Amino acid sequence: MKLTSYRRNGKDSYGIVTDAGVIDLGARLGAKYPDLKALIAGDALGEAQAIARQARADADLQAVSLLPLIPNPAKILCIGLNYEEHRVETQRERTDHPTVFLRLSESQTGHNQPLLCPRESTSLDYEGEIAVIIGKPGRRIAEADALAHIAGYSCYNDGSVRDWQRHTSQFTPGKNFAATGGFGPWMVSADEIEPGAVLSLTTRLNGQVMQHATTDMMIFSIPRLIAYCSTFTPLVSGDVIVTGTPGGVGARRNPPVFMKAGDVVEVEVDRIGCLRNTIARD
Repeated sequence: MKLTSYRRNGKDSYGIVTDAGVIDLGARLGAKYPDLKALIAGDALGEAQAIARQARADADLQAVSLLPLIPNPAKILCIGLNYEEHRVETQRERTDHPTVFLRLSESQTGHNQPLLCPRESTSLDYEGEIAVIIGKPGRRIAEADALAHIAGYSCYNDGSVRDWQRHTSQFTPGKNFAATGGFGPWMVSADEIEPGAVLSLTTRLNGQVMQHATTDMMIFSIPRLIAYCSTFTPLVSGDVIVTGTPGGVGARRNPPVFMKAGDVVEVEVDRIGCLRNTIARD
């Protein structure tokens, strides 16, 4: 099942993506679950599946504007340096624990919406990643139990304003300019991805492949990331863990390749979908 958040006729809602279009769950379940995060927190994906089996689509997918998949997460935990090729290209030392930094929800945008190059910089870089959406909340989750806490998976572009990222040793400024993080187009529910499945991640800029990797190349696995993050903070429904980018980022190319107005960037994960954003000046 594919679920998404969107705006139609000026009203925000969420729904199920089918071949025929979008089934509006907000219209049917909004009194109990006002948004997708609430649906996940209410453990109501089964209710959504029951509706999907009998309801017709309410709108063509092209007729709605997609929002960041979870517009209002309590936490967006981003993992840095989680593919060996990227660690090597950044000349960082190996570590025994994941590198974690935070994004704010206001820094996100949806599928087919523009990523914004801030006026303060010309160094907006792409970072294609796989996002994990937490379903079942938990604290100090064991690795062996971690997959049971996942509601689903999505695509993410952890757009990075590199010069601001390097102002200090902390990543926060370069990772939180408005509309620099793409999130979507939808969440594929966890029951569609079998445990241990190897997923392929590809980032394209104007049609050219810039990054390509598979999840078995991660330094820290998804269960390890959930276990680690849930140790220092309780994970709640709708939290997002962005699992790291492969090698090939623009800042480490010779010469560097940064995104500019008019560019098109795509992050595709097999069995999940393709997140597409144009680039515009803020």
